Amino acid sequence: MSSGSESVTGRIATLVDGDGLPTPDSLPRWLAPLPRPVENLGLSLAWAVVATNLVGTAFGFWYYRFQFAAEPLVIWPLVPDSPVATLFVALSLALWKLGRSNETVNALAFFGCWKLGLWTPFVLLAFADGFLATTPLPMYAFLLGSHLMMVVEAFVIHRYSDFPVGAVAVAAAWYGLNDLVDYFLPLVGTPHHTLLPGQRIVDGTITHVSPSHELAAAGAVVLTLTATFLTLATRVKKLEVRSR
Repeated sequence: MSSGSESVTGRIATLVDGDGLPTPDSLPRWLAPLPRPVENLGLSLAWAVVATNLVGTAFGFWYYRFQFAAEPLVIWPLVPDSPVATLFVALSLALWKLGRSNETVNALAFFGCWKLGLWTPFVLLAFADGFLATTPLPMYAFLLGSHLMMVVEAFVIHRYSDFPVGAVAVAAAWYGLNDLVDYFLPLVGTPHHTLLPGQRIVDGTITHVSPSHELAAAGAVVLTLTATFLTLATRVKKLEVRSR
């Protein structure tokens, strides 16, 4: 019994000790807020995290099925924000594990996990009465918790990404375009943001109501701007550390 317990303890220790993982840069806590063992665990279990995110992506596309039916086909790539974000982080981790890390995918993954990981809990809490009127409490809790875990995933990426300016520019452009068509200048039809309480699909057209539309827009824009700041700040701090 004792030997078995020691074996389990040893396996857990191996997952969090960081052996064989990218050496972390000495970043300030506000850029790398996770405890080092948590970072190590996430990277050690990368393939399990990839699989979980792919399942989440599939679920997310299913969750958006009614909105897909009301949106023109041309706009579909810009509609399922959270599933695309989980797909980006799955690709980011998978490419890193395969020794083919891609900085543009890494930046897109950070932006997506940070932005959607916080925007969704923001609207779930801001419009809780409306969501709970149509969403069972277990599903509501699942959506809240799973999106917050996306934020945790975002703060693992700095271990294998330097967030070069070009990659950050691509991610900022993609998520800036999302904000533009979701709230301000839809490419076709009405704005394309995730459906919020009070919205209806009437004769194939999605209605939009105030002030939920404006509050959701404000949250999205702020999170896109802060993702840009955090990735570029990580880039600067890494260069400062390596130049010493």
